[in-house]
Amino acid sequence: MSDLPAEPSAPASQPHGESRAARPQPAAEGWTRNKFVFFVAVALVLHVALIIVFGTKKQIVPRAVTNVPHLRLADSADELIALGDPTLFARPNAQDFVTEFWLRPPAVKQQHFSWTEDPRYLPPAPDEFGAVFCEFMQANPAPETPLNFKPEPKLIKPAVVFDEAMPQATTMQISGDLARRRRFNQIEPPLIPVNDVIAPSVVQALVDTAGNVASTVLLDSSTDAEADQLALQLARTLRFVPAPRLMFGQITFNWHTVPVTSTNEPSR
Repeated sequence: MSDLPAEPSAPASQPHGESRAARPQPAAEGWTRNKFVFFVAVALVLHVALIIVFGTKKQIVPRAVTNVPHLRLADSADELIALGDPTLFARPNAQDFVTEFWLRPPAVKQQHFSWTEDPRYLPPAPDEFGAVFCEFMQANPAPETPLNFKPEPKLIKPAVVFDEAMPQATTMQISGDLARRRRFNQIEPPLIPVNDVIAPSVVQALVDTAGNVASTVLLDSSTDAEADQLALQLARTLRFVPAPRLMFGQITFNWHTVPVTSTNEPSR
């Protein structure tokens, strides 16, 4: 036997639907939907009112942008790009010294838009060369004249006499540096008594700063010993204007010879 009290049995006379409606309902607890919506609306209105009351009307000014990196496109002519080229000093460069001053391409002058073509001459016709001249010669034949291949000789008198062409006195010529140096004295070389024509005597002279002939050397002989010695003596007697340095020169004596009279008298 159990000590639990027995549950009262439901009266059999009451139906099932009438017993549920007779039970008491529990009281409502927590936030309802209407209360939550009302509270959110009041909070939103209060927040907007606070913003309107305490909010400032200062205009918003954007801050200046500073220390911002800038990007730009670089081409092949940029100096920093050129310095990064490993073949900068190994191959020719369009910006180097030689290319800029010595390897400049020639400037090509463009023709004007209204240019005219140069005249082009027609090629000559070799078959027609001399055709007009041949027609002229056929229409105008030359008269027949006998050809005299042996003309008569004509005597021509010489215009210059031999005696007049030859010098009548011995002359002296100075060449080299001494030709531009003025002389103090003038000498007249004498005639050479020889029965034949002799060659000129050429003497090289050295003149000091005072104008005196310091040295004489015979360069070309006249094949006559007396004439060569006379040329050396005459060259030493020359006096020139003083100069700041030594001077060399050549003195040429063109000898004029006179025949020697022969006698039949015995020598004593």
